[in-house]
Amino acid sequence: MNKVIQKEQREENILLSLKKLHYLSRSQLQALHDLGSTRNAQRILQDMSPYLSSFRDGENVYYLNKEGRERVNAKKAFKKTTQARHYLMRNSLYIAFGSPATWKNEVKLEVSGNVKVIADAIFTRNNQYHIIEVDHTQKMSKNRGKIERYKQLIELGVFQKHPIFTWITTTAYREKQLSKLLDGMEHQIFTIADFH
Repeated sequence: MNKVIQKEQREENILLSLKKLHYLSRSQLQALHDLGSTRNAQRILQDMSPYLSSFRDGENVYYLNKEGRERVNAKKAFKKTTQARHYLMRNSLYIAFGSPATWKNEVKLEVSGNVKVIADAIFTRNNQYHIIEVDHTQKMSKNRGKIERYKQLIELGVFQKHPIFTWITTTAYREKQLSKLLDGMEHQIFTIADFH
């Protein structure tokens, strides 16, 4: 009986992670839910196929299907899309930071009439904001504009402590460009290669 309850709880936890994070690769689910070996993780996720859809992008990427959404009361439907990589990159940081309880995706920061920016994710630790940004395929001019708006928010005194910016990008070249743009701001930059 205990094993049945444990299995149900594990399934529900996996579905709730997908409700929160939208797309997760097999290896990300393995890390988040301690699914053991790759073979074991594949077996568990195969058993959950009535609730999950997936597609290949180097490895299987999972998201909730209609039954999965109903089981965990998720409102928004997701489909196979190249945009999923944006989510996977952000989720790599979520896992790397230890799944912070205060983590929120797509947060609007605004000083009415002055400046508005939507952070890819935000969490707080020791009363300090950590702002997460994903640079997947966007133009560097868009990144520059976003960083300028963050600087305006800091100048307007929106944060008690200066936030720490964490970016994830695709290449070492883009990492260098972002580092120049973020000069003077507390930041760290990762590339996808840091997580694979």
